[in-house]
Amino acid sequence: MLSIIPLQTLPAGLTLIALIVLAIVVVALWQSVVIVDAYEKKALTVLGEYRGLLEPGISFVPPFVSATQTFDMRTQTLDVPAQEAITRDNSPVRADAVVYIKVMNAKKAFLEVENYERAVSNLAQTTLRAVLGDMELDDTLNKRQEINAKIREELDEPTDEWGIRVESVEVREVNPSKDVQQAMEQQTSAERKRRAMILEAQGERRSAIEEAQGEKQSDIIRAQGKKQSQILEAQGDAISTVLRAKSAESMGERAVIEKGMETLESIGQGESQTFVLPQELTSLVSRYGQHLTGADTSGNEPDLESLDFDDETRELLGIDDIAEIIGEIEDTEIDIEGMEEQAQAIKQGADEPSIESADIDDVPEDVEDIE
Repeated sequence: MLSIIPLQTLPAGLTLIALIVLAIVVVALWQSVVIVDAYEKKALTVLGEYRGLLEPGISFVPPFVSATQTFDMRTQTLDVPAQEAITRDNSPVRADAVVYIKVMNAKKAFLEVENYERAVSNLAQTTLRAVLGDMELDDTLNKRQEINAKIREELDEPTDEWGIRVESVEVREVNPSKDVQQAMEQQTSAERKRRAMILEAQGERRSAIEEAQGEKQSDIIRAQGKKQSQILEAQGDAISTVLRAKSAESMGERAVIEKGMETLESIGQGESQTFVLPQELTSLVSRYGQHLTGADTSGNEPDLESLDFDDETRELLGIDDIAEIIGEIEDTEIDIEGMEEQAQAIKQGADEPSIESADIDDVPEDVEDIE
């Protein structure tokens, strides 16, 4: 059977050798085990010879003669320090940028370039200065996307040989010198003043045009109003003149008719049944009736009862009294033939009884009342 010999029983020299061997075994085991993270790859060399890439996980390598270099396979950010550049129009500017890169081939990044991060940063600095030097000052301030695209294009070809891909380039700031900044501020201020003056002049011009158009429209409206007022005034004067003339004529005829109506009223109150009316009075009554009713001169006598007047107008004109008197005249029978025979007898000198000796029954009673 195998028995373990205590170290105390061994000689002092053998105990030291055992401890050294044990330490070497532990160190060898530690050196032979390599742990690779999920986002990394490691390049392995044995005695200076490239042996390959270690994938994520646990790997065993020859102890004491192996070496590894870690490559982060994630996207990395590289700051490009601020660079001084002279633009094509001889204006000094200062710019810095950020470059986003990613290791696509760890073997090339290990074998083709010493330090890919420093190499990409230095290449981005020189490219930034070159791109700014080929542009005008205004373009460097306004065309950021164009600058980014040019820098990326310049970095793509050399970085591909290193197994590095440039994903994006962003220029953060482009600052001209202080003198240029002051000149630009003055230029901007002058441009703003110029625009303000132009806008103010345009506003004044527009205001003057609007004011002139308003005055023109106002003058036109006043002229039209004055013209219309004169027309209406002239029409009013003409109508007033006509109405005054008609009123005077109507009032004259009315005075005559009223006088005649008073006479007819006194005649109508007598006992006689025969009346003799002057032709002028009947013609005047007929003409006045036509004037009141607006009838034509065709001979048709107007019906006073059918006139459409209000009560106040009828009372003012005396239409009811006139109709009553005319009705009484129409109901009275005048013996025209008897009156003609008497007139003929008087003319021939015949023995005709006088009025005193005449038979009262043969003479109408109303004749005595006729003047």
